Order: sequence, then structure tokens, then C-alpha cells
Amino acid sequence: MDSSVVIKQSGIEFGTSGARGLVSNFTHEVCFAFTLAFLSTQTGVKRIAIAIDNRPSSPAMAKACISAAKSVDVEVDYFGVVPTPALAYAAQAACLPAIMVTGSHIPFDRNGLKFYTKTGEITKQDEVAIISSSTHFDQIDLLPLPISDMRAFNLYLKRYIDVFPANLLHSKRIGIYQHSSAGRDLYPDLFKALGAEVICLGFSDEFVPIDTEAVADSDREQARKWSEEYNLDAIFSTDGDGDRPLLADETGEYFTGDILGLLASKSLGIDALAVPVSCITSIEKSGYFKKVIRTKIGSPYVIEEFDNLKQNFNSVAGFEANGGFLLASSIIIDNKKLLQLPTRDAILPVLAVLNLAGNFALSGLVESLPHRFTFSDRLKAIEKSKSKSVIERGIYEVDELVADLGLSHLKLESKNSTDGLRLSFNNGDVVHLRPSGNAPELRCYTESDSLKGARELSSITLNSVKTLINEIH
Repeated sequence: MDSSVVIKQSGIEFGTSGARGLVSNFTHEVCFAFTLAFLSTQTGVKRIAIAIDNRPSSPAMAKACISAAKSVDVEVDYFGVVPTPALAYAAQAACLPAIMVTGSHIPFDRNGLKFYTKTGEITKQDEVAIISSSTHFDQIDLLPLPISDMRAFNLYLKRYIDVFPANLLHSKRIGIYQHSSAGRDLYPDLFKALGAEVICLGFSDEFVPIDTEAVADSDREQARKWSEEYNLDAIFSTDGDGDRPLLADETGEYFTGDILGLLASKSLGIDALAVPVSCITSIEKSGYFKKVIRTKIGSPYVIEEFDNLKQNFNSVAGFEANGGFLLASSIIIDNKKLLQLPTRDAILPVLAVLNLAGNFALSGLVESLPHRFTFSDRLKAIEKSKSKSVIERGIYEVDELVADLGLSHLKLESKNSTDGLRLSFNNGDVVHLRPSGNAPELRCYTESDSLKGARELSSITLNSVKTLINEIH
């Protein structure tokens, strides 16, 4: 069998963060092919690190990846179920390439593979090299999963316990919404080590596809109830693989990911940022940063900008609207060095924001920012071709699309097609439509001068898109 042929026929594609697709398409042969193709693009590899999330399909996929590596005499450090940034940090420390078996936030009938070279996340050029690699293999002998190595778990804990004060969360009552997160066993240990009283909430034996960009109304209501019931100072959670955070204040209201990243960057003293075009405009309006570069959506595009920024600024970072925080340069916290970790991380932005708040309520932090509000939602089960037809209509017939979306009462100021279609209106409202890179969904990001306004924009737009798609097709 030829890896490039197997991958091409599998229906698996690279999205904004790794190769994603239906579990039924991630056969042993496909996982084998991806692993061998990836290894063939790396030079002198004798060892690789592999970890998984809590999806039902992840252990079987890991077996195939491990078996593939060993079939070409590459040894494997298997870290079991840990957050993606924990695997990335352990691999970085040991100068190893790595594979994370995870579908992040997408439904459990889907999964994915995320690849790291010795220097960090693969680039878009690396993706092309992987799917183009013509590596031959014949018989597949599946090996059993090794016993999990705890080094990645322990290193990730130590990363933050060593730099943040041991009393950082003293007298704080922190709820940890565990659900099926890959870090659900790690987070209570971390928050307790930093002085918090921890209340574990919502543990689930079934996989829960938490999307930090489109938090379900039921999850929002649950957070408010938990906050009141347990008298919490904050609630912390993540998506499935623990690289995108959720942080709720003392009232149970969740921060949006870009506001969390903005506040975290202020707390950490970041000079320059790379952020996707979908993030809130408060980042520039705040005046906290010397330079802000806007990119396409996806961590590889954010990472691409880091080298240029590091030539001119001492502290560089990036974050996404989903809250994942990427630290491009090592920084000093409480006179201690925190090493760079240029991949999405859920822990650093949350600890940084809790540190910024100190003894004051988290809700007060937002009051110091320009009063802009974002909201995001999505239409599920929308084929990418249908989403693209809506985007293309906006690019070539933008006035007609604005009318079709029920937004003709607003005056269009500009459009941006860097990633999807971003419409900016003269009253400051923003509507951004974009096909998901990971699932058959059409995402809608909105911004307004009130949360109610942002929600209404989203509702009007997505309801109109449903009608438009039916008319087009």
C-alpha cells in the first residue's frame, strides 16, 4: 500500500488544526499511513511521543499510530490521556516529534490527528508534505497500547506550579467542569496546588463535545446554577483535548475566548500579538499592545507570524476566538522563567486572568475594556460547498447578500475575505461567516456594542442563511 493513495482515498483532510474526519474513515490503514507519512517528512527520528483524548475511538487510533512507528523502528513514548498542550510541552522538552489523537471539540463520531515536529506544530507546508509522501507498507500488525507514561502529566503540572505563586488562588472557590476533557484528572491537582478550594462538577463517562466558541445555552445556564449553588469565585473548563479554555466569573457568565486572551496578554505583559481576523476589535482599541497582526483562522496561521514579530518585540503571543493561547517567547512571571509554548494552551490564559483579578471579582475585569461584545454560533450539518456558495455570493454580490441576510437596515462600511466573509457596518456591528475547517458547519461570529445586539445579529444572520441555502440548492 502507498500512504499517499491511502490518505487520498480516506476522505480525511487537514482542517484548521490537524487532520479531521469521520471515525469510520480513520481505519487502521489510514492511521498507519498518516503516521508513516509524517515520520518520512522528519529527519533522524528515533523516538516519537503520542497521546490521546477521551473519545471512544482514540485508543484504537493510537494503537495503529504506535504500531506504524514501531514498524519502522521508531520507539514511542505513550502518555495516555493528557491535554494536547501537555503532550506538546513534553515533546518540546525532549526534542521529539509528536502525534495527538484528538478531534478537539467536534462530535464523537469524528476524530483527528494533530502533528508536531521537534520544533512545534506542523505548518501548512508540512501538511502538503505529509499527504504527498509516498511511503509503502504492507502487512499491519497491531500492537497493544503500552502502559501510560505519566511524564507529560507531571511536566505540565510543574510548568505552572513552578512559576505562579503557591497562594495565587488562596481563599478562592473554583468549580472545575470536568465532563470528558482530556485534562479532567489534572486540573483539580493544579488548582489545589495553587491554593484553591476545588469543587469538581459534571464528570461524564460519555464524550461531551464542548465547543468554546459556541457554548450551548444549556451549558451557560448550568454554569449560573453551579455558581450560585456552590458560591464559586470562578468556573474552569476546556474543550475535549484541553487546549481551549472556558472561564466563568463569579456569576457563572463565561468570558469569550478573545476577551480572555486579551486580558491574559495584558496580565503577562505581552508586547505584540498575532490573532485571527475573527477576534474582537477591543484588542486594538484597548491600546495595551505595541503591535497586533490579524491572520486567517487557525493556529498554523497565527504561528506563521511569530518569527517576524519576535524580530522586533521581546514578548510575543497569540490567541484565538476559542480562547486557545499560544506563547511565542519565554517570559518572566514572579521573577521565574516560563518557557515558550507556541501551541494552543488552556491553562496559561486562565491563570494569568485570575492573577490579574487578584482579590477582586472576575466580572470587574471586563469593565476596564472598550465596551464591545462578541457572540458566535453555527449551523450544523452544512456541507462545505453550500457554505462556500454563500461566501462567494457575498464576495461578488455583497449588497444582495446583505439584503438576503436581513441586514439591509445597516450601512455596509467594508468587507474582508481574508478567511470567509467579514462584513463591517458603519455603526460598529460586524458579521463574519466562515465554513468550519474541522466539521461540516457554517460558523457565524458577530460583534456589537452590547451582548444582546451581538446575539440578535447572529440569530438574524443564521436564520437568513438557512433560507438562503435552501433557495440556492
